[in-house]
Amino acid sequence: MTVETQVAAGPAAERPGWFRRHRPLLAVALAFVIAVVLAYVATPKGGEAYAPYDPESPDPDGSRALVRVLEDHGVEVDIVRSSDALDDTDIGADTTVFVTGTDALGGDTASRLRERTDDAADLILAEPAPYVSAMLGIPYAITQTSETVEAECDDPRWDGLSIHADAVTAYDAGSCFPHEGGAVLAPAEGLTVWGAPQVLTNDQILRADNAAVALRLLGESDHLVWYVPSFEDLAPDEAHSPASLLPRWIKPALWLLLLAVVAFAVTRGRRLGPLAVEPLPVHVRAGETTRSLGRLYRRSGDRTHAATTLRHAARTRLARRLRLGRDATPEAVVRAVVQRTGRPDLEVSTLLTDAPIENDHDLITLANALAALEEEVRHP
Repeated sequence: MTVETQVAAGPAAERPGWFRRHRPLLAVALAFVIAVVLAYVATPKGGEAYAPYDPESPDPDGSRALVRVLEDHGVEVDIVRSSDALDDTDIGADTTVFVTGTDALGGDTASRLRERTDDAADLILAEPAPYVSAMLGIPYAITQTSETVEAECDDPRWDGLSIHADAVTAYDAGSCFPHEGGAVLAPAEGLTVWGAPQVLTNDQILRADNAAVALRLLGESDHLVWYVPSFEDLAPDEAHSPASLLPRWIKPALWLLLLAVVAFAVTRGRRLGPLAVEPLPVHVRAGETTRSLGRLYRRSGDRTHAATTLRHAARTRLARRLRLGRDATPEAVVRAVVQRTGRPDLEVSTLLTDAPIENDHDLITLANALAALEEEVRHP
């Protein structure tokens, strides 16, 4: 019987699949998706996002704890978040107006704030932004400290008190809590500038005398208006750019996307294009393959390898004939053949495993002996 082996099955077998052809693009896309997901997961999230020193924030940089203590001491605290809401708030001689987040104070809003708080007992700005300080004519110099700052001023409210914050701003116009040639508490025309807003945060309120200083600073009057300027308080020409409204992870994600695109372009540019596949179906007869292999073995003189191939093929056919399974070991095949034929164990083991081959005559003898053994197993 003639057995034919098909080496090539035509164009469908040679052409690479869709996945293999687009593997680099898929890898880049997967890397980008993973990077975006990791950036999103790493971005702090919560039910509501608060700015630093927000009076309703429970975060470490918020001031909810101070507001609750002030209310417990009988101070009425009104929280307003826009200049329009501030206009609708009752501000009298017993009212202290405290402003945080001055970065959102535009020139028009600052002017309205000064006019609106003319009747207030005190207007306190928490570490105003540089342009706000310049607009108010308050010289300032930013300094970082983690040391305790003593009061050292004539105001009896601060006798014996000290503050401790990770960062403070010292103003040249100040007198209380001196630091680095300036002072943290700086009086100006019709207002007071407080350069240590971190003293008021939930995280640092219990350091040194921070709590006592905060209560005396903001609890002097029975009514406290805590004003947190909003984005709407800026004039159109002072508003932030649309980029400031984007989440913080979008910029690194865009850089990762750019790098991924460059890497993809480099990897694709090094290739010479898809391989040209020419279908060449070839049919080779099994007999021709066997004779060709035999000639190669004879030319190389590798009788040991040829004998090993003959023994392995014989063991495979005997294991299939004796129903031993594909994973049968040579020892199991030898035992089964001995039981089937009645031959001595040593004879069968030598024939199927390790009989030495010295010359062509020994190889021919081995081939004939294996054929006879298979025939005996087939017809015991």
